[in-house]
Amino acid sequence: MYTTMMRTGVIAMAAMGSFAYAQAGISPYAMHEDARIYVAGHTGLVGTALVECLRAAGFNNIITRTSRELDLCNQAAVDAFFAQERPEYVFLCAAKVGGIGANKDYPADFIYDNVMIGTNVVHAAYKYGVTKLLYLGSSCIYPRMCPQPMKEEYLLTGPLEWTNEPYAIAKIAGIRTCQAYNRQYGTHFISCMPTNLYGPRDNFNLETSHVLPALLMKFYRAKQQGDKHVTVWGTGNALREFLYVEDLADALLFLMQNYDGDDIVNVGTGSEVSILQLVHIIKDAVGFQGELIFDTSKPDGTPRKLLNVDRIHALGWHHQVDLKEGIEKTLAWLENHL
Repeated sequence: MYTTMMRTGVIAMAAMGSFAYAQAGISPYAMHEDARIYVAGHTGLVGTALVECLRAAGFNNIITRTSRELDLCNQAAVDAFFAQERPEYVFLCAAKVGGIGANKDYPADFIYDNVMIGTNVVHAAYKYGVTKLLYLGSSCIYPRMCPQPMKEEYLLTGPLEWTNEPYAIAKIAGIRTCQAYNRQYGTHFISCMPTNLYGPRDNFNLETSHVLPALLMKFYRAKQQGDKHVTVWGTGNALREFLYVEDLADALLFLMQNYDGDDIVNVGTGSEVSILQLVHIIKDAVGFQGELIFDTSKPDGTPRKLLNVDRIHALGWHHQVDLKEGIEKTLAWLENHL
């Protein structure tokens, strides 16, 4: 976990040069206490948790814009924003995201919006001299039949999962854009690959949400309405890994302060559950007593998706919140905010 002690160490190293940073295991491009930090997508699941994490660590010079204030798909608007605000560090959390249903229904939106967001922000970061940028990929962009657990080098080694291919192509383009700018311009743009996320402020819309928040909302509503059963998509056999969003926020801060490599870095727990197991954890947390029905006419998605997290563990970061605790925290937030 990123701590106040680590932040203090960064500040103390600032006057001692790159050798001191290397000896301490801290990036010479790490954020200083008063750094101008732009969090793109600060109102989303990841961005909200990241802003809270940054402030808790003592970083208060945070720049934000809502999507209404700044359309990241508009190159001229993004350019003008960077020219005016001159951020030193950028966390690129903004993206158009959704579950299997949303990806199936809006493929053009998913590829266009995510390609434009990545291209515009990365180019502006280069143009206006951003010290360091962190781009968020996603574990769903690995090949459909990827060897498990998925190592970073497995990216682009096989066909993608068809249910989210437009989104995956756009996110891969963002990662490759960061790497291309590093090679050509000597920038310090890094990328990480989070696993499936969940937590407070998630998208609980049953039409567009990911599997865990969708199931949590289904069971919550079913209990409130006194339903006799809940229908779950697929067979329940698919295997998934889930990371509590506050753990991801901590990992993002850790990577910004400690990692400068051109290779992507997986961020996850390194453990997995079947959808059937997940359903029972959620069912018990909510207290639903009815029947489970699995609609096998609906797709399972990728059969298995587990990240190899050896690289980030070797750097010194580990997750802190287990699945049961994270679901209970998310449910408590949901009950308080509906």
